[in-house]
This record gives sequence, C-alpha cells and structure tokens, in this order.
Amino acid sequence: MAKRVKEPKPDWIRIKLTTGDNYQEIKSMMRSKTLHTVCEEARCPNIYECWANRTATFMILGDICTRACRFCAVNTGLPTELDLQEPERVAEAAEQMNLQHCVITSVARDDLKDGGATIFAETVKAVRRRLPLCSVEVLIPDFMGDQDSLQIVMDAKPDILNHNIETVERLSDKVRAKAKYKRSLELLARAKEMQPNIPTKSSIMLGVGEEYNEILATMDDLRAVNCDIMTIGQYLQPSEKHLFVEKYYPPEEFAALKQEGLKRGFSHVESGPMVRSSYHAHEQVKSANQHAEQAATHA
Repeated sequence: MAKRVKEPKPDWIRIKLTTGDNYQEIKSMMRSKTLHTVCEEARCPNIYECWANRTATFMILGDICTRACRFCAVNTGLPTELDLQEPERVAEAAEQMNLQHCVITSVARDDLKDGGATIFAETVKAVRRRLPLCSVEVLIPDFMGDQDSLQIVMDAKPDILNHNIETVERLSDKVRAKAKYKRSLELLARAKEMQPNIPTKSSIMLGVGEEYNEILATMDDLRAVNCDIMTIGQYLQPSEKHLFVEKYYPPEEFAALKQEGLKRGFSHVESGPMVRSSYHAHEQVKSANQHAEQAATHA
C-alpha cells in the first residue's frame, strides 16, 4: 500500500509564539507544584497566548490516561498517581495566578471506582476557598456512565459543567476510546437534571471525516439535552500514530457554523480553526450568565 502523504497546514493555521514573563512564570509554577496542564500534555496550540494572559487549564489525576483516543496526544497506560493533596496545590496555583476563571480537567481514570470524581469536587472546593470570586469550570470524562460519580461533581456546584462529545455520532467509535456518543448526551442531560441552573458545555473537532449535515445534527442533539455552550475547532494530528486530518476547514466555514449554533439557541458558540474546549472560557461563562438573566427576565 502506498504511504499516505500528510497534507500541509493551510495559511490560516497559525500558532502565536508568546513566551514572555507570564509564560515563563506559569511554566515554573506548574513545575514547582508538580502540576500538569492540558495545555502541555495535549499540545494545545493556544498555550502561548493563554499562558501569556495568565490563564491555564489544570489537568488533575496525573498525566497517564486509561484510554487511547485516536486524536489525543496525552500519554496512555496504567496510572499509578493518586495525590490527595493535589486539589490544594491547584488552588494555590490558581491563587498565585489570581485567576478570574479556573478550568479543571483530567485524564480518564477508569481504574478508580468513582473515575476521579471526588478529586474533581475537592479541587472545586479548594479553589473556591482561596478565590471566592473565581468562577470554576470542570471538563470531565464520562465516568463510564456512573451517575453517582457525576452527582459528586455536580454537588460541588461548578460554574460550568463541560463534557466533550468530540465528533459526530457516525465517527464516535472510530475517534474515541470507550466513550460513547449517546452516553455523552446522557451525561449532559443528567447534569442538567441534577443542577438545572449550571450551564453545560460541549465541544466538537472538525476534520476527521464528518459531513456538514452531521455537524448540524450534533448541534441539534446537544440542544436537545439543553447544552448551553458549544466550541468548534480544527483537529490537528499530534503524531503519525494518530488520525489523519481529512479536511482543513477555512475560517469562513467556522464562522457559518457559529451562526448555525446561535440560531439553534446556544448561549455562546466559540468557533474557529484554533479553538479548543477551554479557549476564551472566561468569556463563555459571562455569555452563559447573561443569557440566563435574559431568559429569566422574559419568563
């Protein structure tokens, strides 16, 4: 078989290299507190911009994932790390950064009975103790559909509950490991049932072989479970072992998809080639709150 030739990235895929004092300070802080960030582990293209602006997405529960999704750069294997002091160290770092919006995510920990839900909840509480005015967003795995684990996280009352559906239904089993499309929708629906006032959020990446009508169908599925916020970005192949990029979407197509999402009732849609789930997250929580206030006024 002929070896597939990797398509060069188009001109609009640009990474801003900003490695000033803020970037270096945050990098040193993360190392000194032995913390992980999804910015580094998942090779996020926005790391320079976000760290320069003193924002970061903390990745708790170690840096080894029990799943091997075909799009993700995070290391996979059997985790050994479970640090009960990690929530306090995350909170210390968030306080030192004087964050206004803190995003907390994790690797999948299918080896743990609660999937790591307790550590998520304790991290939310620790950040709130040190930064009472800081909004806290959690980007959680599916906990293998376990409702008790989800309840633990929702009882901590994060300001945003984020769970990524990642791709369209037809490609879900190909792109993701163990995670199921319908299970993700069920998680988002249950989160709303548990805490109706907490905005929910999900993300899809484009360029893995989806059709346009499937993207719109995914939007409809998310709105059917009252998902409030959606982010849409371009998939970029982390290594030769990962899925190939089937298409690079131009900025105007992302702009059109943003309008499609807003038409469907999302309170905020972040859509662009370099958008990732936590990109401009602080702006998304403001939009969600404004949307909720407007809805309450017209009720």
